[in-house]
Amino acid sequence: MDNLIIIPARLESSRLPNKPLAKISGLPMIVHVMNRAIESECGDVIVATPNQEIFDTISLHNGIAIMTELSHESGSDRIFEALEKYDKNDKYKKIINLQGDLPNIKPSLINKTCNLLEENLGADISTLCSPIIDNKEFENPNVVKAYIENPTAPIYANDFVRMPGSYQHNNLYHHLGIYGYKRESLKKFINTNQSLREKEFKLEQLRALDNDMKIVIDLIDEIPIGVDTEDDLYNVRKELE
Repeated sequence: MDNLIIIPARLESSRLPNKPLAKISGLPMIVHVMNRAIESECGDVIVATPNQEIFDTISLHNGIAIMTELSHESGSDRIFEALEKYDKNDKYKKIINLQGDLPNIKPSLINKTCNLLEENLGADISTLCSPIIDNKEFENPNVVKAYIENPTAPIYANDFVRMPGSYQHNNLYHHLGIYGYKRESLKKFINTNQSLREKEFKLEQLRALDNDMKIVIDLIDEIPIGVDTEDDLYNVRKELE
């Protein structure tokens, strides 16, 4: 199998420090994410981390962790370092960047992200989005939105925003933080300087769009809970327990 799922995880979250090690149904959150990735059966799985505590936790639960530098600007920078260390012979051709704060993600969504790259050879990156049901999400800057001019397959992202601005609401979709990369596209992305918009809005996917990389999207029915706050942690514990 030439797919590798890499889960970036670090303890230094500003909103919820140490969240990868938060216990949910008796297991650290990062272990839940690793297990969902393994259950997807769409590739080998490793965790990329700068923290010894996370490395030891993954090792304790029979997973593979790769130590990375603390100073990376983005999760994609972190997964690339892990890829280079783990796969020196270029075995893996497609890389899935799975966020470490999605303990209840369905394995089928990980598969869907990978399949998008196989089905759309002109795309550099794949990701997932969902229609926005709750109008409050439009004005919530923590909900990243993909702007899609034409939501007919194949669907490509035209922009990513935190606030709607001048975009019509019916063209905005809730973005899920999972990415599939062709290996050569990930290398190009990492070797491209951060764009001004990426720095301003703290959205790394804008670096790709601002450098003419194509991001293909599949629409899903529901976004799994991403754990950023104590409330999110409470809700995901309630769902999984």
